[in-house]
Parts: sequence; C-alpha cells; structure tokens
Amino acid sequence: MEDEFDALKPSQRPAEFERWNVEDLKAYKARLEAEIEKIDTVISGKSSVRDLADQLFKS
Repeated sequence: MEDEFDALKPSQRPAEFERWNVEDLKAYKARLEAEIEKIDTVISGKSSVRDLADQLFKS
C-alpha cells in the first residue's frame, strides 16, 4: 500500500508545490482524487456490509 502512495509522489522528499508548474500540479491532484475515489468506494462497501450485519444482529 505504501508503494502505491509513493508512486503518487514526484519524489521521496517533501513536495515543494510552489516550484511545480500548473500542469504538474493538476496531474498530481487528479491522481490524488482518483485514489480518494477508490478509498471512498472501499469505505462505502465496508459500511454497507457493517449496516447489514448490524441489522442482522439487532433482530
């Protein structure tokens, strides 16, 4: 998992966003937003399963 996140970073040192050009900033932002969408999908799926389990055991 850490390797995937590292792949999103342009380098191993802290990003100096002020030095990046606009195109690179937009591309980096798009990659981060895509990762956030993946995470949101996983969270949604896990929440659905938990809600179903809660309903099952409430009865």
